[in-house]
Amino acid sequence: MGQLVQIKLGEYRPVILVDANAIAVRRHDMVILEVERNLEFGKIISDPDKVCTGKTEAAVGKIVRLASDGDLRQVVNNEMKSAEALKTCKNKVVESKMDMQLVQAEYSFDATKILIFFTAEGRVDFRNLVKDLAKMLRVRIELKQIGVRDKAKIVGGYGVCGRELCCSSYMKDFHPLSIKMAKDQGLPLNPQKISGVCGRVKCCMAYEYQVYREFAKSLPKIGAKVTTPEGEKGKVIAMDILKHYVTVDLGDGKMVKVDYPLGNPVSV
Repeated sequence: MGQLVQIKLGEYRPVILVDANAIAVRRHDMVILEVERNLEFGKIISDPDKVCTGKTEAAVGKIVRLASDGDLRQVVNNEMKSAEALKTCKNKVVESKMDMQLVQAEYSFDATKILIFFTAEGRVDFRNLVKDLAKMLRVRIELKQIGVRDKAKIVGGYGVCGRELCCSSYMKDFHPLSIKMAKDQGLPLNPQKISGVCGRVKCCMAYEYQVYREFAKSLPKIGAKVTTPEGEKGKVIAMDILKHYVTVDLGDGKMVKVDYPLGNPVSV
């Protein structure tokens, strides 16, 4: 049994599970770790009192040491090298007339490998490009195709709410999302209203989805025929899930709001 910690790998890569290797770590510590025979840098994102304990075979790497001032200077130096390498790669892509858009580049801590993220409409045969870039940069090249949501996470920005994008600020992984989430929350199915800067359904659609589903169980559906507490019959034409009432059309232009007790399932 060993101590496992969660680490945000590099600057633009995912969260991974790593063997602490008997090294005392705290949340937000910068560390040097070994992953797939490369030395990488990362940031501890696990709380000290919530560190996982399990089989170390589940880890995809192990911590080598806490990052020193010298290590952090090397990280900064690698970032500058990555920026220059990205410019070189973009020029080569334009020269090769390849249908792909380079997003970001990142060196491993030991600078033996550079990972280049790109987007494209379909599959791209970049084998010749990799060979050319390897000769130019003299390091191992790894090209990784990503989706528009991953691009937004890497590039960052602000949503229509005025806050920093959830995906680039604190989210570890993406939620499964669908139009149905917006529909179940009574939101207008207007792509401009429910889409984030990436063009996909907003991540925040998943935050309160389960609450809306539970609350909706106590409300009749749109179009259902109901009887009001006063004994009048009508049809549900609208609802407010969070305030927990429906609007009932009684006919002849008469409409009333009917409250429903939370927690009582309705079968109408």
